[in-house]
Amino acid sequence: MRKFEFPVDVAHAKSVNETFTELRRLRASAALTAVFLIALGAWFVWIAAPWSYILGAVFLIGAATSVWVMLWAPRKMGSIESQYAAGDLVPAVVAEKLPGGAILLALVDIAKPEVDEPHYVLITRVVRALPGHAVERGAQVPAVSVLADRGRNTGGRAWQLASVMPIAWGTTDPAVITRAVEKITEGEWALLHANIGLSEKVRTAKNQQLLIDPADLPDDLR
Repeated sequence: MRKFEFPVDVAHAKSVNETFTELRRLRASAALTAVFLIALGAWFVWIAAPWSYILGAVFLIGAATSVWVMLWAPRKMGSIESQYAAGDLVPAVVAEKLPGGAILLALVDIAKPEVDEPHYVLITRVVRALPGHAVERGAQVPAVSVLADRGRNTGGRAWQLASVMPIAWGTTDPAVITRAVEKITEGEWALLHANIGLSEKVRTAKNQQLLIDPADLPDDLR
């Protein structure tokens, strides 16, 4: 595990951090769905027929679920500062340029804390903005890992879901980004550059993760 501490610029992060933009979209979608289902459920209850009471109850339960998602999602994710503090520092590079952004290729250890051996995979993430970085193929983008399972009590030795948040989404200080780049080993950067052409294969792989053969890892990661 490799942590990276830096003062998170919350205002900057709220404006560019796409992880939290996605959260806001999820909450807005859940809120609209809840309003629609409440209105539909209330209409069926107003009809006051035996069958309509059943349908009304179903729609109202659906509305309650949407409200729960709206309230639960931010609590599960936590604050911007806690997300950066919880994740490990990982390397990522620009693998492909897009008309409206780029695709990052990152090297992430998805082994759970109780597992002794690492489980390194390549993952990708589409990003729209990379402040402080040149959006060109091979550009080094230090980031932190964001790991989770799809549900509760899933067990297993590795996290099912893996993503990354660029350090540049949390600070405007170029010295912080430089320090993060330097803390990642040359072997890790070399591994990503050697596999930069695999980004499309990673996107179509199971869970959008491609396992790295331990023999291909730098000595310090084995």
